[in-house]
Amino acid sequence: MTVAKTIAAAVLALCAAAPAFAQDPTPVGTWQTTTGESRYAVSYCGDGTALCAKLTWLRKDAQTPENLALLNEYVVQGARATAENKWRGTVKYEGHTVSGSVTLVGTDQMSLSGCQLIACRKVDFVRI
Repeated sequence: MTVAKTIAAAVLALCAAAPAFAQDPTPVGTWQTTTGESRYAVSYCGDGTALCAKLTWLRKDAQTPENLALLNEYVVQGARATAENKWRGTVKYEGHTVSGSVTLVGTDQMSLSGCQLIACRKVDFVRI
C-alpha cells in the first residue's frame, strides 16, 4: 500500500469514528450505587439545563423507613452546571436537605458529594 493510500485509509477510519467522539458524556440515565443498594433515574429538569435524580429502587436490606419515604421522590433537585461534568444543587439524604454536587467521572461512573456542617459523605454510582 502506498503512503497516499495509507493516509487516505487513516482519514476514512477517523471520519467513520468521529460520531463516537462527538457525543458528550451525559449523566442522564439509570444509575446504581456501587454497593447495589439503590437505583436512580437521572434527568435534566427545570429549563432543561438543571439536573435532577429520582430514587426508583431499593434493595430489601436498604428499605428503612427513611429510605422508603424517599422512594419515587427527587433526591437531587435543580443542580446547576458549575464546571464541565459537574453540577451543584440540593440533595435529600437521611431526612436532611443539604448542598451537594454531582460529578460525572466517566461515561459510566458518577459521584455525589454532600456536607452538613462538618459531616460530609460521598456516594459513587455506575450506569446500568
